[in-house]
Amino acid sequence: MSNLVCRIVKLYGAIGRCSIALVMLCCALWVAPAAASPAEKPQLFCVLVPHFKDEYWLSVGYGLEQEAARQNVALLLYEAGGYNAREEQIKLLNQCVERGVDAILIGAVTSNHPDLLQAIKRVAQDVPVFGLVNELHSDALSGRIGVDWNGMGFVVGRYLSELHPKDSPSKTAALISGPSVAGWTGPLEAGLREILSDSSVTLVEVFSADTGLRQQLALVETALERHPEIDYLIGSAPAVEAAIGLLAVEENLYTPKLLSTYISHTILRSLMNGNVLAAAFDDPTQQGILAIQQAVRPNKPSSSAISVGPPIVLLTKTHEDLQGVTISPADYFPKID
Repeated sequence: MSNLVCRIVKLYGAIGRCSIALVMLCCALWVAPAAASPAEKPQLFCVLVPHFKDEYWLSVGYGLEQEAARQNVALLLYEAGGYNAREEQIKLLNQCVERGVDAILIGAVTSNHPDLLQAIKRVAQDVPVFGLVNELHSDALSGRIGVDWNGMGFVVGRYLSELHPKDSPSKTAALISGPSVAGWTGPLEAGLREILSDSSVTLVEVFSADTGLRQQLALVETALERHPEIDYLIGSAPAVEAAIGLLAVEENLYTPKLLSTYISHTILRSLMNGNVLAAAFDDPTQQGILAIQQAVRPNKPSSSAISVGPPIVLLTKTHEDLQGVTISPADYFPKID
């Protein structure tokens, strides 16, 4: 080989060896970070609810926990103790901020009390706050998941108005609901009254208390004492649950037909066996799921934010998919902090 050829061979050999080394180095630099990157840190959300004495909130909690697991979100769950525990919920709200959470989801114990609204406004400057299920009149919210509770009363009233049109024989009904401070009770009653005004059903009295079973049972007893021959008892899920138990042991009591303004495990079973005539269903499990999905992509606070929620459905024994209604498992109870 000539000297020129030898030099060319040596030159291209060196270039080849450098090229191979360069490629190997680039691959190492590209692969190493991916292999060493730590798992993404989960977001931390704080959830405040009035209480879990009402089975409705168990289904909300189940939806929250299921979707949180899918979205890599850790949850801190707190219950205030009831709808009269406004100061406790404010304390828990502040506690959430101290824990350094990424978002707060609040099932408010009151819709418009200035103390709670002021606390939410203050907290929302640092942490996004989302309304959960219950109506909440705050411009500081980054979003809200929940149905229009006017519609919950409306669908129950429409069912009765179709059974008893305006010119048919008169019927009577009593409503047993949550406390007036709760954001859902006023709209529910308004929707019920609106549709019943075009029927032969008269709403003779409304009874209100916290939605614990004991308080609602006391209202059921009072309602039946004052109106012993009432045709319909329309109530919260705990009220109807209490009425089922009371009417089962008090054989001398006149038995009104029962309708529930929302769902629970007992109400669902009672629809199936015929103890409850109808119930409004707003899919509380799905609301929990939607709440987590909304909070992982927060919006800026806006007074014009529209609440998002599932459609409201009336359930009866003949509902085509009653067996497929999704609520929390019978043995489920959330881990409360």
